[in-house]
Amino acid sequence: MIRTASFPVTSRLGVYLPYLALVGGILFLSGGTSFAKTLYPHVGPMGTAALRVGLSALILTAVFRPWRARFTRADIKGLALYGAVMGLMNLSFYMALNTIPLGVALAIEFTGPLSVALFNARKLIHLVWVAVAALGLALLFPFDTSVSNLDPVGCGFAALAAHFWAGYIVFGQRVAHLPSGATVAVGMGFAAMVVVPFGTVTAGASLLSPAILGMGVLVALASSAIPYSLDMVALRSIPKRTFGVAVSADPAVGALAGLLFLNEHLTFMQWLAIAAIMTASIGAVLTTTHAARVNSKTTPSDQALL
Repeated sequence: MIRTASFPVTSRLGVYLPYLALVGGILFLSGGTSFAKTLYPHVGPMGTAALRVGLSALILTAVFRPWRARFTRADIKGLALYGAVMGLMNLSFYMALNTIPLGVALAIEFTGPLSVALFNARKLIHLVWVAVAALGLALLFPFDTSVSNLDPVGCGFAALAAHFWAGYIVFGQRVAHLPSGATVAVGMGFAAMVVVPFGTVTAGASLLSPAILGMGVLVALASSAIPYSLDMVALRSIPKRTFGVAVSADPAVGALAGLLFLNEHLTFMQWLAIAAIMTASIGAVLTTTHAARVNSKTTPSDQALL
């Protein structure tokens, strides 16, 4: 696990390290997800999700050693719900990536936490952000037949992932008082119980191929273990509002990663839609009061989404 205690607070490295960790986590997450999509021809989206979640559970368990934590029966029940929703979120998102670009899938999925953030909105400005997000979603589905339309099934899976991401936040709140590392590790273990059977049925023995397992380990490290550890470094020193604004850049970073690594080209309208959803997310974070943030606090790992 990454530690920051060795860096003096007054040193330049100590000041900038949390922000470097934040940026690194975002880049690793998008890059790892792009790399994961290269596994689709070999094991399909469900098999890829099974490799990512299953191997991530093993890695996080080895790193955080959750057996040292003292969980009550109620804690285990809460962790099971948290992990199950996490697994369904990952499975839905990987199914979405099968037919729509990474940046678009992220933009649609991002409406999940945005909805949670705005659920208790009482200010007029919050309704403005809802309208901006709705505009962004509308732009993703152009009525002009000359523009390449998105696959409705893929968009449906992305919307389902958004729904589960909202549930992930809600159930994550109920276990947020537990040790964060152990919580993520145990939650990912329950997520693996949900996802791995789907991957086993669809991909079968291909999942045990040494080459596929090796690629799966890289995906698990790049999309889970490394970003989660970097997130913990960042969250120790960076205000949650700043963290929330930075994470809102995920769809754009994902779109760029898709362009660079997967040759996924987006139309101007799709880029505009991503920009609108990012604007709504950033605006929601910046205009949410402290009390509302306390009532809608994030989970032990804000980026356990991909």
